[in-house]
Amino acid sequence: MRTRLPRRARFAGAVLAVAAVTATAVPAAAAAPDTAAYLNPRLPVAQRVSDLLGRMTLAEKIGQMAQAERGAIDSEPSQITTLALGSVLSGGGSTPADNTPQGWADMVDGYQSRALATRLHIPLLYGIDSVHGDNNLIGATIFPHNVAMGATRDPALVRAEEQITATETRATGPQWVFAPCVCVTRDERWGRTYESFGEDPDLVRQMETAIDGFQGNGSTDLAGRDHVLATAKHYAGDGDTTYGTSTTGTYTIDQGVTITDWKHFSTVDLAPYVTAVQAHNVGSIMPSFSSVQWTDRPGSTPVKMSANRELLTDVLKRKIGFDGFLISDWEAIHQLPGDYATQVRTAVNAGIDMFMEPNSAPQFEQALTAEVRAGRVPMSRIDDAVSRILKAKFELGLFEHPYTDRTNIGTVGSPQHRAVARQAVAESQVLLKNSNRALPLKPSEKIYVAGVNANDIGNQAGGWTVTWQGRSGNTIPGTTILQGIQQVAKNVTYSADASAPTGGADVGVVVIGETPYAEGVGDVGNGHTLNISAADRANIDKVCGAIKTCVVLDVAGRPQIVTGELSKMDAFVMSWLPGSEGAGVADVLFGKKPFTGKLSVTWPRSEDQEPINIGDRNYHPLFPYGYGLGTHR
Repeated sequence: MRTRLPRRARFAGAVLAVAAVTATAVPAAAAAPDTAAYLNPRLPVAQRVSDLLGRMTLAEKIGQMAQAERGAIDSEPSQITTLALGSVLSGGGSTPADNTPQGWADMVDGYQSRALATRLHIPLLYGIDSVHGDNNLIGATIFPHNVAMGATRDPALVRAEEQITATETRATGPQWVFAPCVCVTRDERWGRTYESFGEDPDLVRQMETAIDGFQGNGSTDLAGRDHVLATAKHYAGDGDTTYGTSTTGTYTIDQGVTITDWKHFSTVDLAPYVTAVQAHNVGSIMPSFSSVQWTDRPGSTPVKMSANRELLTDVLKRKIGFDGFLISDWEAIHQLPGDYATQVRTAVNAGIDMFMEPNSAPQFEQALTAEVRAGRVPMSRIDDAVSRILKAKFELGLFEHPYTDRTNIGTVGSPQHRAVARQAVAESQVLLKNSNRALPLKPSEKIYVAGVNANDIGNQAGGWTVTWQGRSGNTIPGTTILQGIQQVAKNVTYSADASAPTGGADVGVVVIGETPYAEGVGDVGNGHTLNISAADRANIDKVCGAIKTCVVLDVAGRPQIVTGELSKMDAFVMSWLPGSEGAGVADVLFGKKPFTGKLSVTWPRSEDQEPINIGDRNYHPLFPYGYGLGTHR
C-alpha cells in the first residue's frame, strides 16, 4: 500500500450522498440493549457474530466492508460514524503529525471513539504496514527485511521478531498488520524481492512462524496486548510474474502476469498459503495486484486476482479452508474491467470481503448498496463477508477493550527489542568469499571504510521505512554499519567516496549497495538495475587496489552483479537491508558471532541470467541458493 494526496472534497461530498441514501432507504433501527448476546464475552464467537449480524441493517453491513485511509477522513473524522466504517488504515508514510508512540495511540483512539458512536457500537479495526517492525513509527525497532530473515534459516528468530513487532504496533494503537509477505520470489528484477523470505517455497513455509509471532497460538491469543491480526500476502503468485507483463505505469514486473500451469502454481505459489491457513490459522489474506494466465488451459487469458472467483472462493476458502477475511490491496479493484459498479460487483462476488478504498469508501458503499438492491450481489455474499470481519473483531477482544492498551508503550524501540534485531542482523549476514581468512577482522587493525552505505541508516533500512519508498539519510534512530565498526575498532578512517588517503591501513572495508525503493518503483527496467553503481565500482577499485586486505559488504534488497569485481576482493559479504541495528554487521565482521547465513535466493552472474532459481535445468549461478561460508568465533 502507498499514500497519495487524499481527494478530501470528493470524499466528503460522497459521504453526504451516502447519508442521504441511507436515511431514505434504510428504516431506523433501535440500538441494541446492553443484554444483547453479541455483547456477552462468555458466549462463543460464532454465536456473537450471528447475533450481531441479525441486528445489522444493509448500510451497517456494507460499512463493515469498507476501509478508508486516515488521510481521507482526518479533516472530518465524523465520517467514520456516518459511513459506519469497518476499518481505517495508514498507508506507507501516513502518520499522525506527532509521530510518536503516544501520538499514534491518541490518533487511533480518536478514530475509535467515532466508531463507537454508531448505533451498534461496532469497534474499528486499524491496519498498518508493519512489514519489518512498526516501520511507520519513528523510534520503533526496525528489523532486517524478509529476504535477510530467510537467510538466517531461523524460524524461532522470525517468530520472536514478529512478536516484538506485534507488541510495539498494538501498544501504539493499530490491531492489524498487513504482514507477513509469504510470496515466493522467482525473479530478482522484481522491486519487491526483499519482501520475500526467498525463492524456495519450502523456506517460505518454514518462516511462516512470523504469523505465530503476530497472532500468538490460535485465536485465543489475539485479544492480548502483545498480538495483532496478521495478513498473509499477496495471494498468489506475485513473486512469479513474467518480466515485461506489467501494465501498471512504468512497472516492468510488479503487478504483472503469472504465466503458469496448475502444477507449478500449486507447488510454488500456492503452497505458502496452504501452510498459512492450515498450520498457522492466519486471520486475513490480501489478494495480489497480479494476474494468472494458465498454460494448461487452452484459450486462457490473464485474470486479475481480485476478480478470480476460482482461486479466491473455490480454492482458498472452500478447498484450503480459509475462514478469515480477504482484504483487497490499495485500490486494486480499480484495475478490473468495466465501470466502478462492475468492478465492485465482480470483486465482491469473487470473494473479496473488505475493500481497501483509501479515497473512495463513500463511492464504494453507494455502489455496493445499489448492486445488492438490484440483485446482482446476493445478501448471502454480504453476510458471509461481514461475518468473517466481525469474527476477527471479536477474537481481537475489541468489543471488550476497543481503546489502546498502552501498557507496553514504553517498550517501543527498547534495548531489549533492539538486541533481538541486532541478533537478526548478525544471523542474516552471508559470507560469500573469504580468501586467506580475511575475516574475522581484529579490533587492533587500522581499518579504512569507504562507501555511502556504510553510514546511511536510511539506505540501510530500505523501503517501507517511515515512508512508502523509504529515503536516504538520517531517517530513524539506530546504529549504522560504520558506527558498529567504530564501537569495536578504535583506529577507523571513513571516506564516503574513498578520497581520503589509504596509507597505513591494514584492512579496507567497502560498503556498496542500493538506495531505497518499494514495489514496482524498484523494478529493473523502471530506472533500476542489478548492476552496481559506477561510484561503487570506483570505490572497490581504489580501496582494493591500495590496501592489502579488502572486504566488500553489499547493502541491498537483492543480489547485485559483482562478477567482474569479485576477484578484486578478499572477502565478500551480503548484508541485505539490516534495518536499525547496523552493529549486528560488526558482530560477525570481528568474530563476536560466527557467520551462519545462507543465501535465500540464487545469485546471478549477470542481469540477463534472471530468472534463475534452484532446480532449474541449466543452473550456473555465481553463487547457488543456500550458499554461505562459515567462520568460527
